[in-house]
Amino acid sequence: MPLLDVRHLTTRFHTRNGIVHAVEDVSFSVEAGQALGIVGESGSGKSVTCYSLLGLIPMPPGRIHSGQAIFDGIDLLSCGEKKLRGIRGKRISMIFQDPMTSLNPYMRIRDQLTEPLALHENLHGKKALDRAIQALAEVGIPDPEKRITSYPHEFSGGMRQRVMIAMALITRPELLICDEPTTALDVTVQKQVLDLIRDRQRELGTAVIFITHDLEVVSQVCDHVNVMYAGRIVESAPREVLFRKPLHAYTRSLLQSIPARHAKGEELYTIPGLPPDMSRPPQGCAFKPRNRMGLADLCLTDRIPDLAEIEPGHQAQNCPGCLAVR
Repeated sequence: MPLLDVRHLTTRFHTRNGIVHAVEDVSFSVEAGQALGIVGESGSGKSVTCYSLLGLIPMPPGRIHSGQAIFDGIDLLSCGEKKLRGIRGKRISMIFQDPMTSLNPYMRIRDQLTEPLALHENLHGKKALDRAIQALAEVGIPDPEKRITSYPHEFSGGMRQRVMIAMALITRPELLICDEPTTALDVTVQKQVLDLIRDRQRELGTAVIFITHDLEVVSQVCDHVNVMYAGRIVESAPREVLFRKPLHAYTRSLLQSIPARHAKGEELYTIPGLPPDMSRPPQGCAFKPRNRMGLADLCLTDRIPDLAEIEPGHQAQNCPGCLAVR
């Protein structure tokens, strides 16, 4: 049985300008100790998917219309706020995209690290402080006994992200959700943070959901990959399979956009156009207007393509135009 089993999740935002179909009929599972990547452009629904699981979307205007998210036998979507608070931050933790806005600038690192211990483990005083110092040491913060009394602005971007990782892991969660944790970091620091997350995952046996728009990052840390577009999963496969034999035109377009795949001096490939406005969701294949890797003329126009198993263990939206190779 998977640690987390998400079934037919649908999340929409009811705004003055209409209903935004942010996540539509998304299903996936995560095994204990597994690293799952959720990939897609901004607005694809990947972050909303995970925020929905933890009750972090603003309601209103957000609303979870349907679905289940079974975590160790508990449905996160219907268990109630009190029970969810006992899971969030204890058994499931999250690393957010920008540590400067996620850390409280008015609180010392000491107080922010010991807070989850007080809330979830009733641990206070010297015992909590020792755990916090140990957590900083484990993520490579030099001189943790001294730095723990600092404020967030006294750390560099990479060190702030390490503090966020320490805070997320201090309660030894079973599932860690990483929401683009390396976006604001330079390449060298990005690799250090990715290595740190991967090492801590292996040591603690933590399952990881890694949200990113960067397939290069996915290739370094994930076991399985879900590619999202227009609020739906368009392809799902083990990492090696996805990189070796991508099926959907959107996945092939993302891979073609990786700079390392271009010769020196060659013009970088970019996906034409923009993602659809999900307040007016398309009735057929959402990728049809931007499909240059397949045969757009064959894309479905009368219905949304189903996510089907095209090959054993390899699913893709069953759209003839997106599965065709130009």
